[in-house]
Amino acid sequence: MRWKAFAGCLALLGLTLTAAPAAAHGHDPGRVVLGARDGWAAATTGTTGGAAAAPGDVHTVTRRSELAAALAAHPGAPKIVYVRGTIEGNVDAHDRPVSCEGFADPGYNLPAYLAAYDPATWGRNPVSGPLEEARARSQANQAAQVVLDVGPNTTVVVLGAATLHGLTLRVTGDNVILRNLRFADAHDCFPQWDPLDGADGNWNSEYDNVDLVGATHVWVDHNEFSDGGNTAQPTYYGRKYEVHDGLLDIVAGSDLVTVSYNRLHDHDKTMLIGNTDKPTYDVGKLRVTLHHNLFSEIGQRAPRVRYGQVHVYDNLYVVRDPAAYTYSLGVGVESRIYAENNFFRLPAGLPLGTLVHYWKGTALHATGTLVAAGAQWPRPVDLLAEYNAANDPDLGSDVGWTPTLVDRLDPAWAVPAVVLTGAGPGR
Repeated sequence: MRWKAFAGCLALLGLTLTAAPAAAHGHDPGRVVLGARDGWAAATTGTTGGAAAAPGDVHTVTRRSELAAALAAHPGAPKIVYVRGTIEGNVDAHDRPVSCEGFADPGYNLPAYLAAYDPATWGRNPVSGPLEEARARSQANQAAQVVLDVGPNTTVVVLGAATLHGLTLRVTGDNVILRNLRFADAHDCFPQWDPLDGADGNWNSEYDNVDLVGATHVWVDHNEFSDGGNTAQPTYYGRKYEVHDGLLDIVAGSDLVTVSYNRLHDHDKTMLIGNTDKPTYDVGKLRVTLHHNLFSEIGQRAPRVRYGQVHVYDNLYVVRDPAAYTYSLGVGVESRIYAENNFFRLPAGLPLGTLVHYWKGTALHATGTLVAAGAQWPRPVDLLAEYNAANDPDLGSDVGWTPTLVDRLDPAWAVPAVVLTGAGPGR
């Protein structure tokens, strides 16, 4: 049976399964709180965001300046920020559009940068000097406008439909909820060339759509993350001029996070949980739950994990272009990924051993996986066995913990219908 027919059958079978758990916990979208067993963000004090906000701390915003002001108001007090329409991040203080050239430092231009750091003459040395310093100043100019901090006890949610375009929400506080938003094209106008990144060097960018930095008790629910169609970039030095970083990164000692019912699509480096192999911030933290998310046309990092106890269940992975795909689950240093009941839709011939990637980790729990390859009917797959058969060193199966905070565990066969009808804004 072809995939379209199979998905249609599952949709019919899954109509009674497609509940959005949050709906049971509130009606006003700004007052919704996380369920008592809905993943790691439900641990200890739970996650309520700005549900207790007083009337004076409830804001409706339609432009960047209003969003920045609302997020900065009454630090620490519960607040609700309703977002309406499209908010553009690449603007000035009066919300007038600013081009990349408008953010550029007087000492920077791309042709001069390309000439200065051409590997044929610069070699494999870290970039330095006046042009690199000017690039960094240019990047700082853009960051001052496009990166907005989200502090504690805050809910950011949509009224109607809304898109945050070219913006990064940097969550730094405790007790934050982000729901029903569309995040698109957090692009860096000034990527840095790193000759030492990989065998041939790479272009690296600065911004994620959402960045959790030392944040705790965060619920990211029913959102959409993508590059907003901004995918056609030139090639310099034989490498793509990459203007995007991650879609949703969870780093720097962030902890107790639930990521549920989101759509993450058409991107390369998707979700990084833990951004360093050094244990400075992260030992005993980075506890994250990912459930009922759609990862479609994703190159890698879905997620890539260091240190954390990460529960990955009931997610749908769709890969159409094998040339743009690297892996899904990244097993990093001291990571303890507990994956169950996930569904993979793959092109025929994609080696199953590539679904997991070794990043110096030692163990992976992976059970209940179903894979539909090409026109084949879905079949159970032991991800750990497939990885170990194709790669060295082998990974063990004991991650040292078993998840207990589970709101609802669906069978893997139901995941396509549940996720396709339930994940994303307004669903």
